[in-house]
Amino acid sequence: MNAGASARGRDRPPPQTIVAAATPPGRGGIAIVRLSGPAVPAIAEVMLGAMPLPRRATRASFANLDDGIALFFPAPHSYTGEHVLELHGHGGPVIVEALIARAVSLGARRAQPGEFTQRAYLNGKIDLVQAEAVADLIDAASQAAATAALRSLQGEFSQRVRSLGEALAALRVQVEAAIDFSDEDLEALPDAALRRQLEAVAQQLGELRSVGVQGRLLTEGMTIVIAGAPNAGKSTLLNRLVGHEAAIVTPLPGTTRDVLRERMQIDGMPLQILDTAGLRAQAGDAIEAEGMRRAEIAMAQADRVLFVVDAAADPQARAYQDYAERLPAQVPVTLVFNKIDLCAGGTPVATPQPSAGLPSVALSARTGEGVETLREHLKSAAGFVQSGEGVISARARHLQALARCAGHLGSVRALLENRSGRELIAEELRGASGALGEIIGTESPDELLGRIFASFCIGK
Repeated sequence: MNAGASARGRDRPPPQTIVAAATPPGRGGIAIVRLSGPAVPAIAEVMLGAMPLPRRATRASFANLDDGIALFFPAPHSYTGEHVLELHGHGGPVIVEALIARAVSLGARRAQPGEFTQRAYLNGKIDLVQAEAVADLIDAASQAAATAALRSLQGEFSQRVRSLGEALAALRVQVEAAIDFSDEDLEALPDAALRRQLEAVAQQLGELRSVGVQGRLLTEGMTIVIAGAPNAGKSTLLNRLVGHEAAIVTPLPGTTRDVLRERMQIDGMPLQILDTAGLRAQAGDAIEAEGMRRAEIAMAQADRVLFVVDAAADPQARAYQDYAERLPAQVPVTLVFNKIDLCAGGTPVATPQPSAGLPSVALSARTGEGVETLREHLKSAAGFVQSGEGVISARARHLQALARCAGHLGSVRALLENRSGRELIAEELRGASGALGEIIGTESPDELLGRIFASFCIGK
């Protein structure tokens, strides 16, 4: 076990034995019940009548509740690093629950979400990035996302972070050695050499951030809210984008009253598309007012708003002008001029000054004209590049940590320009190293671990 794993296990109580179904709930051909912990051998003796040989599939009767295959993985050579027992039986929910209840009666407890993977992390079998990649692989919405998650699970992202950390550490050693041994005439690293090494580290960090942005888009995607005045064609646009009749479309204004959510992908980038109630200055009734309130909440939480206007009836986009001040300032907006099939010449009149700074797309949700342009715009706005080479799964917290690391390196540049003391430079380099350590889990607080593993499914 490495030093990082030892640090993770410090001051933690001895583990209890946990049990959970490792397959989805419901009926199926096979279900797997998994146990992990020190009491596994004793529980296996009772439930199976004898211990199966390590890592060998053994047919057995499971406490007279089922008949199937038992697999035993002794510590530390298992997924969690503890004794692990898997019971592969028939896939009925009654049988699965009976097996779990029997294990609990023999001293196990029901596992929390992600607890098996959390134990793998705490026992040094995987680092935090790899642990998150397990969940990302399970939740992958496209083949590209699955491939990126597999790269992270196999350690590619972690290795790049460690390589960057080693380069930072080498720089820190030279800076701090000159401070610690200043009385021994140790020659300090000249500013010019320090700058060259700093720029090499910054370039390596920049490349990792670029790859991480693509990985985050594959993993988490974007949330897009379709908004606009009643009867602008928002629901028709949703149906066109997702490729099926997800929303009810009628000629009557105000058909959509609640927020409708659909998922799709563009070239492997997952999107959550939200269709919302029509927006106008005054609601017609209490139900419409509630729909508008929910639309405003959805827009505030979005990555981008597509504000749809009727290009034929409102070519000057006055609906947008009337509502612009109520839109969330921090969320970018794209104007979508819909119904161009009803416009003379197929295009809307140029938009006026209040919306001149916004990107815009002209299309017909009914015929499909211009919709591909909108898809390309969404990819471009997100910074998504369709390339599977070297892309790893990443999360927002990874990018935030990399941004903090870049901020510390920027401070080092400024200190060098001002010819500041090496003590200040060393402190900024320590901050940069700490930000990297948060990514792979060498410097992650317990509350962060709790948030990460709480998002896992039970049994993984």
